[in-house]
Amino acid sequence: MSTLSYQHVFEPGRDPAAAPLLLLHGTGGDEHDLLPVGRQLAPGAALLSPRGDVLERGAPRFFRRFAEGVFDLADVERRTHALADFIAAAAQHYGFDASRLTALGFSNGANIAASLLLLRPESLAAAVLLRPMVVLEPAAVPSLAGKRVLISSGNVDPIVPPDHPTRLAAQLRHAGADVTLRTHAASHGLVPGDFAATKEFLAS
Repeated sequence: MSTLSYQHVFEPGRDPAAAPLLLLHGTGGDEHDLLPVGRQLAPGAALLSPRGDVLERGAPRFFRRFAEGVFDLADVERRTHALADFIAAAAQHYGFDASRLTALGFSNGANIAASLLLLRPESLAAAVLLRPMVVLEPAAVPSLAGKRVLISSGNVDPIVPPDHPTRLAAQLRHAGADVTLRTHAASHGLVPGDFAATKEFLAS
């Protein structure tokens, strides 16, 4: 069971029609942060919520960074593969349909979800990326044909550079993903528009 090494919560699904959700918290969050969001936006879906296994001054994250917006790319790659292996092991252990798994990630969680799409695309069927940045630009472009992505950004976000949401959307579209980009009158924190866009995306 070593491949289930992430501290996590799993809630079994009650609605077979609902795709399972992978919940990925932001810096300083934990495996409980997004559970209420998942329950609200995807009622009846199975929920898998791991805690990031990197600590930055006591705050859990999914990969290391040297400074705000300056990432340890070797660590990003290593942790992305570790998370993908965890997802595969969890699907087998808990018996959910990994081929339908949708990531719902906020900030650092959105970044690791985008990295999963770029490095281990078989791990996800779709992704909701709330306040993501461009972290990786892999030399080999994966095939994301058939995968759906929602990018939800804030127009006055002090953390995400203004060009990153459109750059990330272009990067994922170039790989073949069906990408929806929504921009809200918001900072880095989430607003009602994010939840409405996410609910619509998950229901479609």
